[in-house]
Amino acid sequence: MKNKMTNEEYNQYVKKKTPDSKIFTNCIKAFIFGGIICVIGQLIMNFFMNTVKLDKENASTATSIVMIFLGALLTGLDIYPKIAKHAGAGTIVPITGFANSVVSPALEAKTEGFVLGVGAKIFTIAGPVILYGILASVIAGICYYFLPI
Repeated sequence: MKNKMTNEEYNQYVKKKTPDSKIFTNCIKAFIFGGIICVIGQLIMNFFMNTVKLDKENASTATSIVMIFLGALLTGLDIYPKIAKHAGAGTIVPITGFANSVVSPALEAKTEGFVLGVGAKIFTIAGPVILYGILASVIAGICYYFLPI
């Protein structure tokens, strides 16, 4: 005979097995780590504006490229996931989190080959973000074109 749990017994079992959520601590860590990533981005932008003498628009573009490269490189070296383990959402929001979301599935699928592995899986996580980002920009553009602002 199978032993069936009541709803109350099941809820108690789940409560016992579920770790306590440390929401406040997690928010503070995410704020600090996300802030650190943004400060690094600002330092890189200041470097491009003050040392390389790029204007703000070109410095912003160069900074985005460097931050994406750093996110991808640190993911490839297995450093970014270790940071994310402690930082939580603080590593997801900045541009480096986007780079991580592209590189991670590709690294996991590299054993399956470049075409069916990396090529097929590289945008598994980032693909929907790109798709709906483009869709939202098209809708915003249409609204901007037809509606007087």
